[in-house]
Amino acid sequence: MAAQLKYAARFAAEKARQQKRYCDAFELWRHCHLKRCQHNRRCCGDVDVCLGKAMALDRVPRPLAAQTRQAILTATPANLGAPERAARQCMPLDFYLGRGK
Repeated sequence: MAAQLKYAARFAAEKARQQKRYCDAFELWRHCHLKRCQHNRRCCGDVDVCLGKAMALDRVPRPLAAQTRQAILTATPANLGAPERAARQCMPLDFYLGRGK
């Protein structure tokens, strides 16, 4: 049971980082209502909301999403742990649809 909780915690932490990577790669800060995101030219708010909104409004073309995911996977170290690897394998739409769990 403790191992499952540890896996879930590590997955959740990497999921948040992965969502931030997607938000920044797709430059969602350009459409953000938060001035600090626009000023810093990166996501500084709730990445779950930002990415979800972008996916709901179909702002990210699927080929771009797939290309970005592939770039992230290519840059992933070979010795990365299983929970982190599982989170990095998720597409942006997976997070929006709740499949990234």
